[in-house]
Amino acid sequence: MSVATLSFRDRTPCAELLAADAPRGGVTACGWVRTKREAKDFAFLEINDGSGLANLQAVIDATADGYDLLAAVATGTAVALHGELVASPGKGQRWELKATRLDVIGHCDSDYPLQKKRHSDEFLRSIAHLRARTNKYGALARIRSRLSFAIHEFFQGRGFHYIHTPIVTGSDCEGAGEMFRVTTLDPYAAGAAAPDDDFFGKEAHLTVSGQLSVETYCLALSKVYTFGPTFRAENSNTSRHMAEFWMIEPEIAFADIFDDMQLAEDLVRHLVDFLRADCAEDLDLFTRFVDKDLDARLAAIAGSEFVRLSYGEAIELLKAAGRRFEYPPEWGADLQTEHERYLTEEHFKGPVFVYDWPKEIKAFYMRLNDDGRTVAAMDLLVPHSGELVGGSAREERRDVLAARIAELGFDEADYWWYLDTRRFGSVPHAGFGLGFERFLMFATGVSNIRDVIPFPRTPRHLEF
Repeated sequence: MSVATLSFRDRTPCAELLAADAPRGGVTACGWVRTKREAKDFAFLEINDGSGLANLQAVIDATADGYDLLAAVATGTAVALHGELVASPGKGQRWELKATRLDVIGHCDSDYPLQKKRHSDEFLRSIAHLRARTNKYGALARIRSRLSFAIHEFFQGRGFHYIHTPIVTGSDCEGAGEMFRVTTLDPYAAGAAAPDDDFFGKEAHLTVSGQLSVETYCLALSKVYTFGPTFRAENSNTSRHMAEFWMIEPEIAFADIFDDMQLAEDLVRHLVDFLRADCAEDLDLFTRFVDKDLDARLAAIAGSEFVRLSYGEAIELLKAAGRRFEYPPEWGADLQTEHERYLTEEHFKGPVFVYDWPKEIKAFYMRLNDDGRTVAAMDLLVPHSGELVGGSAREERRDVLAARIAELGFDEADYWWYLDTRRFGSVPHAGFGLGFERFLMFATGVSNIRDVIPFPRTPRHLEF
């Protein structure tokens, strides 16, 4: 078989071969060389095609076709190996490939930067176009892919409808103003053009959330969700912030804040259970090399009670903790990381929902409670990661919503369509946002958000 006639249909993924229940003949395996060990009349090649964490070992002797090509085979070379899958006499592996032919598919230059087995995350961020070939980032990519499937599985299995919400928007969901401008005008040209000269005839931005848009479909289809990229022009270089990230945002009609918390709990439990069962091999890598407490923490999430605690109760509990916090807990202030960790890791030793927050520190669309000073908002806090989910009951009363928009100084005209939904059969409804990268950090123990997305977008960094 020449390289020119090699077909995708002819190859068997390495993971499938390693999971085989019997020897096989007529096997073709393709992949990138991880290691090469040569003896006098034979050689060992370990290859990986990304289908799983483990490498497939091949033994090739001097009688095999293409044996003379071994001199040109280095770490990173793409090869095709043909032969038989046989029982391996070596320890730690059940099968190996006894190769009868070697084809070189793609040569690898001698300055290939992944020659070593271990590299720092900082170095690998500088070559993000290659880092998926390492064990850690290959495992992260597979976990990310499988969890994406699990998210859709969860919602589709419960009768939710997947809504594709716009990436380009004229509304600011959060009201923070940290949005990327989308324009066809030259922003660097002399003289400022008016927004009505632009493509849409008004200012347009990349969305910070699909929530406002998906709400309109919630008020028609009852149970909906969106899952896609969101953007925030926040000039932050912390380990927990990026300019582009993915959000899971469900919305449920005829529901209140307690229904919202239950849905969030069910989703997090489903994802943790799925991860532990479906991604066990890849997950084990993170337990061994990234966070030795990871398996115990995930097991605890799966078996823990998710505590429900009002914001006021949380503040009083923190004040009575008998410890000196760097940021003293006070009514009206947001919870800091040290407060979240105390609640989840020391006091309750598990996940905690904090709900009914002061309206001054929450978004305009959250339902005003009867006390007039809190809104029906909730955050899910988890050990190690802090806030994982943020959501609320939505303000379904048009007059209250309009007053809140005015109170915050927003232009009601920008939200006319959102307010319009409150005129035509408005109902109580609720939803939340789960940051996909935040969940991946929690699920793998990875400490920097730049390492759980294939191509991180941060201030002053825009590769690819």
